[in-house]
Amino acid sequence: MKYTDLQDKSVSELQDMLKEKKLEVFTLKAKLKTMQLNNTSELRAAKKDVARIKTAINAARSK
Repeated sequence: MKYTDLQDKSVSELQDMLKEKKLEVFTLKAKLKTMQLNNTSELRAAKKDVARIKTAINAARSK
């Protein structure tokens, strides 16, 4: 996911995406703790997506 893809979305859409990504981060962390996560870079990518979405929300609110 790129930031440019998020710029044209509304705040409500971004908040929905944020909820989904946070849930994904939670499940990936649980899999990591139980040694079920094979690709650990997925967790890092999901965290970065959460940060991108939060940045887009803040930018949309400040306009």
